[in-house]
Formats: sequence, C-alpha cells, structure tokens
Amino acid sequence: GWAGGYPEIVKENELFERYYRELGIVPAGEWDEFMAALREPLPATLRITGYRSHAREILHCLKEKYFRELQDLEVDGQKVEMPQSLSWYPEELAWHTNLSRKILRKSPQLEKFHQFLVSETECGNISRQEAVSMIPPLLLNVSPHHKILDMCAAPGSKTAQLIEMLHADMNVPFPSGFVIANDVDNKRCYLLVHQAKRLNSPCIMVVNHDASSIPNLQIDVDGRKEILFYDRILCDVPCSGDGTMRKNIDVWKKWTTQNSLQLHGLQLRIATRGVEQLAEGGRMVYSTCSLNPIENEAVIASLLEKSQGALELADVSSELPGLKRMPGITKWKVMLKDGQWFEEWKDVPLNRQTQIRPTMFPVKDEEKLKAMNLERCLRILPHHQNTGGFFVAVLIKKSPMPWNKRQPKVHQKLPQRTGDTEVTAANSGNGSDCIIEEPTLAENEESKKMQELQNLDTEQSKKEGVCGPPPSKKMKLFGFKEDPFVFLPEDDPLFIPIQKFYALDPSFPKMNLLTRTQEGKKRQLYMVSKELRNVLLNNSEKMKVINTGIKVWSRNSDGEQFGCAFRLAQEGIYTLYPFIHARIVNVCIEDVKILLTQENPFLSKFSSETQKKVKDMAMGSIVLKYDPDPEKPHDLQCPIVLCGWQGKTSLRAFVPKNERLHYLRMMGVEVFKAKRKEEDLEDKTEEEVQHRLLHTEETMDVEDKEHDLVPKMEAETGEKSSQSPVKSSAMEIENKIEDLDQSSKNANTHVSQEGKDTDASNVKD
Repeated sequence: GWAGGYPEIVKENELFERYYRELGIVPAGEWDEFMAALREPLPATLRITGYRSHAREILHCLKEKYFRELQDLEVDGQKVEMPQSLSWYPEELAWHTNLSRKILRKSPQLEKFHQFLVSETECGNISRQEAVSMIPPLLLNVSPHHKILDMCAAPGSKTAQLIEMLHADMNVPFPSGFVIANDVDNKRCYLLVHQAKRLNSPCIMVVNHDASSIPNLQIDVDGRKEILFYDRILCDVPCSGDGTMRKNIDVWKKWTTQNSLQLHGLQLRIATRGVEQLAEGGRMVYSTCSLNPIENEAVIASLLEKSQGALELADVSSELPGLKRMPGITKWKVMLKDGQWFEEWKDVPLNRQTQIRPTMFPVKDEEKLKAMNLERCLRILPHHQNTGGFFVAVLIKKSPMPWNKRQPKVHQKLPQRTGDTEVTAANSGNGSDCIIEEPTLAENEESKKMQELQNLDTEQSKKEGVCGPPPSKKMKLFGFKEDPFVFLPEDDPLFIPIQKFYALDPSFPKMNLLTRTQEGKKRQLYMVSKELRNVLLNNSEKMKVINTGIKVWSRNSDGEQFGCAFRLAQEGIYTLYPFIHARIVNVCIEDVKILLTQENPFLSKFSSETQKKVKDMAMGSIVLKYDPDPEKPHDLQCPIVLCGWQGKTSLRAFVPKNERLHYLRMMGVEVFKAKRKEEDLEDKTEEEVQHRLLHTEETMDVEDKEHDLVPKMEAETGEKSSQSPVKSSAMEIENKIEDLDQSSKNANTHVSQEGKDTDASNVKD
C-alpha cells in the first residue's frame, strides 16, 4: 500500500536472514525475537551532558516534571511507558522511552516534551543519541589530561561525549587534554562543528582529512619537535550499517554482502593508521554499527596478526555492568551477493580475488587464534535491550608497530614538510601493510633549497602566530576556504584595555587568544587551550583545520568610550569567569528571572543589593553571577553565569533564546507555548514565521547601542514588563523571549559589520 505518497518498505531480506542464520551470531532459539526486534522502530534515547554543573538539575526537572506528565498517556492507541534510565550508563544520565522519534515529533500530546528536548539539545544540555552509540566513548576511559583523536567523528555525538569527559572537573577551565575530531567529508565537518560548539570547549579542534592517511602531527616539547601520539583514539569507521535497520529502513531493501566486502579494506586501513598514532600504553576503541564479522572480527584479527604482539584486545567484561553483550566470534565464512560461500582463501577463484581478500577470513592457526582473544570483542544484539545492533573492540598498544620500529628519536629535529618522513598506508595484497618512507640522498639534495625556503616561510608565520591553510600543493584544498587562525602577539595593544577593564588575573593565558583575520579590525576574539595552540602553531602546513576555539569577546564599537571595545560573549563566559576580577554583579534568583524574561528592565526593578552594586559601576559589559543558597533547597541549586550590559538606567542579559528558556525551566518557570491555531496565523505565511525565527537567532549577537536610546526603549517596554515574570503566563514569557532580540534591534541605530558578516565558522555552522 501507499502511505503519504511513498510505497511501504517491506521489512524482509532473504539474503540477510540466510547469511546471519548461517554465521550463528544470534544464540539458538532467539532468531525470531531478533528479527521481530529489527522490524520494530527504534526507541527514542537521550543523554544529559554530564560535566555541566546543572546536570543534576536537568535530571530532576526531567524526572519530576516531564516524565510524570507522560504517565498513563496514550498516543495513537499505544500506551506511553515511563522512560527508563539505561542501566549501564553512569549516574542515570541516559534515558530511553518506547516512543519512536516520529511519534515524538508529530503527536500534539507530546509537543511540550518535544519542545523541551529540542531547546535543551540546542543549548548542549541534552544530546539525542542512539543508546549503542554511547558505548565506545565510555570504554575509552578518558581522563582530563588525555590527548584524544576521533578519526571518523561526524556527526559528532560521540565527540560531544569525549569533550564532556575532558571537562569532568568544571573548576578547571583549561584541561591539559584535547580532542582532535576528524572527518573526510568537508560538509559533514560543519555538522561536527555545530555539535562541538554547543559544549563551548576551548579543547576541541575539527580537522578535515582522509582518516586512512591522516598526517603525523608535531608538537613542541621544551624546544624540541616531537611526533604527537594520542593517549586515546576513537575509530568508529564507515560501515554497511546493518545494525541500524530499525531507524534506517532503506537498509532492508539495499542490504547485500557486497557492501561489507567493499568496506573491509578501508576499515582495515583506518584502524591501522589509528594504532600507528596511538601512544604506547594507549587505548583505541574500534566500533561499527554493523553485525557483520567481515567488518568486525576480520578487521581486528588482521590488525592483531600483523601487529606481532604490539597490540592486545582488552578484557572489558567487567566494564559497563548491566550492558548485555555477546562475545566476539572466532569462526565465520565469506559470502558473495549471489549467495556463494567460501570458507578459506585458497577456495576463492582468481576472478573473485579482487572482491574477496585474504584478510577477510579467520586465522587458521588455532594457537594464534587463541592468543588473539577475539571473544573479548563485544557484539550488541537489538533484541537484548531494545537497541540497535553494534560492535566494539578495545585495543591496547604495548609497543611500537613492527613497521614503525625506527621511529624518530625525540631529540631529533623533525622536518617541516609532510613528505620527508611520513608513515603511509599502502594497500597491499593481504590488507594494509604500512612502511616508513625515507627520502634518498639525491631527493634530499634536489629539495634542499625548496625546503629551506618553505621552512623560512613557516618559521616566519609561526613568529607572527599565523596558522593558515597549508601552502603545500600536495594538500589541495576543497570545500570552503578557511580563514587563518591568528594568535594575538604578546605585546598587542588591543589586549591592554581588555585586561584593565575586566581586571584579568595575571595568570590569564593571553597567548591563547586568537582571531580569524590577519588584516583590518579584529571583530571576534577566540580562545584555545595552550596544548591546542602548540598543535596549531606546529602543523599549519600539513593540517586542514575547519574550526577551533570558543568566542570569548566580541567587538562593540560603542564600548570604546566606556574604556573597552570588546564585550563578553556568553559562549566563553564559563571559561573566562575564573580570571575576571572586576565588573561582577552577584544577583538573586528573582533578579535572574527578570533578566531572562524582560528586555532592558529598569534598575529599579531589581533587588536593592543589585542596585547598590551597579550604582557606581561604569556602563558597559558585565558579568551577572547567581550563587545558590543551600538554606533554600527549593531554589535552583546550581550556579549561573550570564553576560550582561549595564546601561544608564537599565540592565540586560546577552543570552541566546534557548539558553534563556533552559535557565527559566530550571527555576520552575513554565515556558511551554502550544502551537498557535491556524486561524491565528491567517495573516502570516509559514515563510514569514520561519524568517522571524531565523532573524531572532541571527540578531542575538548585535552590538548594543542602548546608552543613547534607553529612555525611548524603556518607555516602550516599561508597561509591558510591569507584570512579575513569575506570574506571567507561559505564552507571555515565550513571546517576550522571542521578542527580546527584535527589540534589541530597534534599540540599535546600527548593526555592526560583525552582526552582518559573522565569521566564516559561524556562517558554516
């Protein structure tokens, strides 16, 4: 039958059933249950951002408010079950419900819950992520000091988990570890940037490379060049995705064994490149959303065999208690899409040896096979805990890879050019054998002059703190052309008024400030950790960086007359706050509610303590800080830091809409607004509504010029805001929040160039 104009996809695939029945990956007697689970829609799952101080508040809000309202609810004849926490995820921070994503989006009864999920996801407080996808980062055992590489990172939900783990201690603004998130697809890199930006971390860098040949990076250690080896690597490779049939129903129609056969070589090359870049003692997690041993155990067995003891599979059976898993298998066969089976490489005819490779077969030597401990791999089956299908293997590196025994010693000066001494993956007949290429004497003589000139350019750029796109012609750029990353010189006069205005602590790492422009006025100031600064400065000629750093200051043309041309940016306030010693105003919870629901409220509306604090303070950007009172347990019990602006007679918060809604929810203010009825929208087309929503987000960063127009605006908004925000209806609060930025635009006599032309990274988000 036809539903909505499209034919219903039949959830049947004879070849799929024949293949997996023969391999025996499903325990005896569970086949029907396994197939029935695959035909059911995947339940919606969500994860609360763990490192945020208000994670407990969100969890409390979810359990006491939203989950309670789902009780005894029926949607399309289906009873809504109370959401359950995932038993194996720490601290009750991950939940699942029997509701599919489609029902969540479409059902009017669930509109309130859906709005909450969308808004909190935009803020970075919640990630809507498939349950099995949460497993690999947990098994990496990340600590805040770890250097982490995520090899195939897009769309970024696992990357977000890794960033959270780096920031386990919220009191440390700059963990010494970092995440380098890579993806081969230029467009998907911007999806990755969007995911990472929600978490506002100075310790994440997004790069764009082929994971199977991602370059060796160098870092400066006490004046010496050293190769960067990673403590943790996440290798979530491209796969056939037959474990995702519950959400990607196209797989039912398109599945053949050919997909796995074609991907095996690439998966092995990526995994090989990963272990090459892993530090000794480091941990790499290899994962796929496929159930096929050709993409899973065959890749791991081949990697272990050619590592000659340098790698071992970690026993993680005691980790994530509560997670039901199947052990890895040691025997499997290879099948072509025509249904023909092969048990050994020697059985494969010559005309099939391009499709089937020796590394796809199990190891025949029983002793070798036993030493590999393939049963330590994990396979997650959909019917065991109502999830998708998944495979995970955890590898530990005990010594350098055999082909990397002659690694450069740490005291040697490494060449600047990527081609002089580099590890390359060569796709040979039995998989992916890697060698170290060293230039011959003749090649060195030929390239010596060119190399010296290139080194001079590179050294000059580093002195100027400029990290631009790679100059080497070998590294052809594609997709968007990125702006350079320019670090502020130590003696830059731009920084002196900022330091004075905000009374920055002497320990403030000003060397980590960067901009995205070499010439003209600097519009935005970003910040990275000192470890990422080291990576950026030493690798700009070989690495295509898409994005890094968080925005900490934005230029405000009118601010100069108050002593500082830059106002604080909300994205970076939690990173900056520990270093700021001036212009901090402590506010009570009632003040926070006024700030978040009213545009430019008069100072007279605030508590007397707040009025006293700002009375003698100069106009301009300020920090608004709320500290919870332990003696008032019913009030919000997590600290809040907001960016604000003090005018002549008013005070306002510069906070994006979804973040405003988040804080109000945590304070118990009802912010849900039901969709307006069709008759209310007669005068507005859908395009106009969308345009306004888009405009609301875009104008959030518009500079404030309210010191000239405050009386006019206050006259306009005074009456509207006279009602207490707590007593206002949810509809009124939502409307006010949506209008905050619109009225901000009216209050400005100009839109700065920054507002019109946001930097490239923001546009591409």
